[in-house]
Amino acid sequence: MRVLVVEDELYLAEAVRAGLRLEAIASDIVGDGDSALERLDVNEYDVVVLDRDIPGTHGDDVCRLIVERQLGCPVLMLTAARRLQEKVDGFALGADDYLTKPFELRELVVRIRSLARRTRVGRQPVLEYAGIRLDPFRREVFRSGRHISVTRKQFAVLEILLTARGGVVSAETLLERAWDENADPFTNAVRITISTLRKRLGDPRAILTVPGVGYRLDDVDPAR
Repeated sequence: MRVLVVEDELYLAEAVRAGLRLEAIASDIVGDGDSALERLDVNEYDVVVLDRDIPGTHGDDVCRLIVERQLGCPVLMLTAARRLQEKVDGFALGADDYLTKPFELRELVVRIRSLARRTRVGRQPVLEYAGIRLDPFRREVFRSGRHISVTRKQFAVLEILLTARGGVVSAETLLERAWDENADPFTNAVRITISTLRKRLGDPRAILTVPGVGYRLDDVDPAR
């Protein structure tokens, strides 16, 4: 999962990014509305965490443009205001959720995952395919009932592959969705992560390589 965090308080934005990284969620951060719109033009995000009062294009206008352009990414709006009317105005602009500062990071993570799940038709809270079960909220992975210990990056990659349900996912897509904007496009991080994830999942091999195309999960449940 990849999230855009639009927050002009740099220390808060960095704290959010660090917290999301611990939950296997990649994030890009920008400090103004104009930069946010530029990123949205070139990147696909699962959720936008948007501070309402930001420099440049106001957060309200960023939210409105996301809806008008039909970008498909839900907006979690942040504000220091606690008045009901502030929240009503935000929802009227098209925000999908609202969180008042200060907030607990755990609540932010739960709301982000809930929004990401809600925007994908038929997506369940727990992902299951070919004997592999992944719970995004508890950050647990099981294969044929056996608990699998994975790193945060392995978890993020596996979540993307499970969402594809046997469909091929390119290395470029995995890099875009599981790493942030600082990832080197020529890195071999995807290949290494896939290799180590295969070892964690054990035999028979769960992740297949489609030469010249990408990776997919084997659709055979080893328990059957």
